[in-house]
Amino acid sequence: MKVVVVGGGASGMMCAVMLAQNGAEVTLIEKNEKLGKKLFITGKGRCNLTNYCELPDFFANIVTNSKFMTSALYGFSPKDTMDFFENNGVKLKVERGNRVFPQSDKSSDIIKCFEKVLREYGVEVKLNTCVSGISVENGVANGVKIDTGERILANKVVIATGGISYQATGSTGDGYKWAKDLGHNVIEPRPALVPILLKEQYGLQGLSLKNVNASVIRDGKVLFSQFGEMLFTHNGASGPIILSLSSLINKHYSSGKFDGKYTLCIDLKPALNDETLQNRLIREFSQRSNMELKNILPALMPKSLVSVVIKQSGLSERQVANGITKEQRERLAYTIKNLTFSIIGLENVNAGIITSGGVDCKQVNPKDMMSKLIGNLYFIGEVLDIDALTGGFNLQLAFSTANQMSKSI
Repeated sequence: MKVVVVGGGASGMMCAVMLAQNGAEVTLIEKNEKLGKKLFITGKGRCNLTNYCELPDFFANIVTNSKFMTSALYGFSPKDTMDFFENNGVKLKVERGNRVFPQSDKSSDIIKCFEKVLREYGVEVKLNTCVSGISVENGVANGVKIDTGERILANKVVIATGGISYQATGSTGDGYKWAKDLGHNVIEPRPALVPILLKEQYGLQGLSLKNVNASVIRDGKVLFSQFGEMLFTHNGASGPIILSLSSLINKHYSSGKFDGKYTLCIDLKPALNDETLQNRLIREFSQRSNMELKNILPALMPKSLVSVVIKQSGLSERQVANGITKEQRERLAYTIKNLTFSIIGLENVNAGIITSGGVDCKQVNPKDMMSKLIGNLYFIGEVLDIDALTGGFNLQLAFSTANQMSKSI
């Protein structure tokens, strides 16, 4: 059984290894000069491999087509991923939020592990090789076409080309084009896990916030909320909770712009209810009765946020504590728990950690990842319309779909 795997990223390398372990003759084709180019920069170069949580919690973090992933995740769980790497010489560690990293904090160790195992199982790796199309005869894939004019024949063809984010790493959407050429529906690729663009800037670039709650609101209704860390950028906001929110809202806009009705609301003191916060303000004001408001609030928040909070609450920085009315104090407390910014869009897809959208999962069999339209043609990893929140979930989707395909041998 000869199998060609197109794409030397996370899903492609894992699939090639597993196919070879199952006795297949495997050729892994990568258009870059080396394998795992995108994997190398994953997790800021540390490579967040998976998330070591219970599967019900894992499914709760899948944004798109979680049901499609049922067989794949039960067939190859986060624990299985950890066992694979540890059994092949990579020591792992579990950090906050159940995120799994190599102990070395080096993504290069994960790539070296794959390269070692690929060699051990005799996988033929073709680097600097560009596939121009999929060879199909009588509705069945039988190989790939190389841009040199050569054709590599195979019994099965696996497309593991990823999405279109981080295009410098080679993720240029080739798999989408081939899928469309062969009659598949491709859900519009959109940026996922990207910074959110905000209308108001306030000069907050570089400010990092911890233990805050960020919500996306439309027409007074909270659509999504995330608790944790975030930071302000030159044109909006980023950080873990913002990236997750971007994936949850990225289907709510068209032409890269929101309609002006979405706001980002930040609760700077989520651990305090309104009454507790009011009492805290009363205490601060009584202890500093003759101080101006701008000099009191740094005890409650980063100094660079003080003027923003005061402005949004409709007060003056020069107001003295003993002159602040109950109504003004209530407005101030409300603002501290509801600091608002207008969402105008998301960063472009090339800034995304992953791509939302891809080959329509309705046209792919979740039992083995084979196309329902073309025989012996398989789609795995990010080229599919599957995506999850940040925290190691997306790489696990890649590994699980790779394993699921390998069972077809």
